Amino acid sequence: MTHYQPATRPTLYFIGVTTGKSSIMKVFPAWAEYLGLKDAVITGIDFKLHDNPAAYRAAVEFIRDDPLSMGALVTTHKIDLFAACRDLFDVIDPHAELMDETSCISKRHGKLVCHAKDPISSGLAIDGFLGEGYFARTGADLFSMGAGGSTIALTWHLMRRSRGRDVPGRIVVSNRSQHRLDEIRRIHESIESDAPVEYVLAPQAEDNDAVLARLKPGSLIINATGLGKDAPGSPLSDAAQFPQRAVAWDLNYRGDLVFLSQARAQLEQQSLRVVDGWTYFIHGWTQVIAEVFNVDIPTSGPRFDRISDIAREAAGR
Repeated sequence: MTHYQPATRPTLYFIGVTTGKSSIMKVFPAWAEYLGLKDAVITGIDFKLHDNPAAYRAAVEFIRDDPLSMGALVTTHKIDLFAACRDLFDVIDPHAELMDETSCISKRHGKLVCHAKDPISSGLAIDGFLGEGYFARTGADLFSMGAGGSTIALTWHLMRRSRGRDVPGRIVVSNRSQHRLDEIRRIHESIESDAPVEYVLAPQAEDNDAVLARLKPGSLIINATGLGKDAPGSPLSDAAQFPQRAVAWDLNYRGDLVFLSQARAQLEQQSLRVVDGWTYFIHGWTQVIAEVFNVDIPTSGPRFDRISDIAREAAGR
């Protein structure tokens, strides 16, 4: 079991798989200076995919008990960490309760708080690049490959009845294991929605190719599997054919990004829009930093644009 050393400065932890490769390690110090987070630092904690629950508990207990450990952003392990550590949290926010995941850990008034920030950050990213009323105008479908925390969050954002007509004509979620599909179906059934949803078991890339072939023009197609970052490859084969005018969104912005390469190869032929995960990265991190350090960070406007520019400069993008 990893032995954690007490923090000597206010510390935000990044719980992931290959955290040292993330741009946040360069971006956070620049953001901390701009936001006035005196002496704050970031430290990565890497776990294997679907690691031992005891490993997750040790990390969360350490953050809870160490005075200068301020909180954490959790990626990849959001569902597994929540399942292992649910009883350790004093407060669980409504999104985390609904989605059975932890994407942010913070402390408030001596209490350890579990948050699910992805519904907010994914919604900000999607609405930013699709624009207002996209699904109402196009009637397009949504196809998300991977049934983990990110897909739970973004489907929640897009399928709610409160969006009126601006919901996908159909939502399709695929995954390599039936267990995750059963879990996301259970969560979807608790959401007030009229959007039809299909759940596709897709152990092979060709299974996702087959879904792609029956989507409407303009559909939003998402790689939410982690393939291309946490593991090499793509959920699609090279024979996959994107629909005309589709929007291909990879939640990753680093790694081998095979899914993005596959989409870009059809960019002109199929009139595609191709979007990487950079803006999602910005919203995801700023939502967590605001929560952990109790600072106000806008989601749009000149100050947000400056924060985005600082990140690009620090990351060398």
